[in-house]
Amino acid sequence: MKRSVLLYLLLLLLNSSIYCQDTTETKCVKILFVGNSLTYSNNLPQLVKKDAQSKGIEVDYEMIAFPNYAIIDHWNDGNVQKLISSQSFDFVILQQGPSSQREGRRMLIEDGNKYKELCELNKSTLCYFMVWPSLNYYRTFDDVIKNHRDAATINGALLLPVGEVWKEYIDSTEKLDYYSQDGFHPSKLGSSVAAKVIVDYLFPQ
Repeated sequence: MKRSVLLYLLLLLLNSSIYCQDTTETKCVKILFVGNSLTYSNNLPQLVKKDAQSKGIEVDYEMIAFPNYAIIDHWNDGNVQKLISSQSFDFVILQQGPSSQREGRRMLIEDGNKYKELCELNKSTLCYFMVWPSLNYYRTFDDVIKNHRDAATINGALLLPVGEVWKEYIDSTEKLDYYSQDGFHPSKLGSSVAAKVIVDYLFPQ
């Protein structure tokens, strides 16, 4: 079994989320993360949960993420539909690879629409987690941003513009410390920034 798969399974074991309850002081929300290694690296959902707590929001989450998966792969597996239909998520956050090319754009829009229709039936808000290209394909960053923005607009979804924040930081500082050593996956700092962007856009002041 590949190391990345073992890591994913370990994260699932660690993810023993305690279902939260609304109180007069704490708002409780449920989030489903659907993605691949860019989501489960550094356990991004747990970072989101921690950051949301600083705003007085208790997050209960589920994560379904496998190496190299696109959103259509999850759909074809069938498990994601069961989760969305049975657990009353407030937010469903979709993430796939950079999607700068035509086929990636098509998947974001057309396959994302399948999720949109299911989310509407279950009163969940669909969100797009905008990611980033590898350093080898940094030149495609503008297309990554455009395709995610277009997909969110076309499908009436909430955009979580993590990639855009990454690009602004890298272009202005010329630092690459949001990337890990492989030049694609996020470093711990990169995942921390991603979590903050997600929380800020899910729960604006």
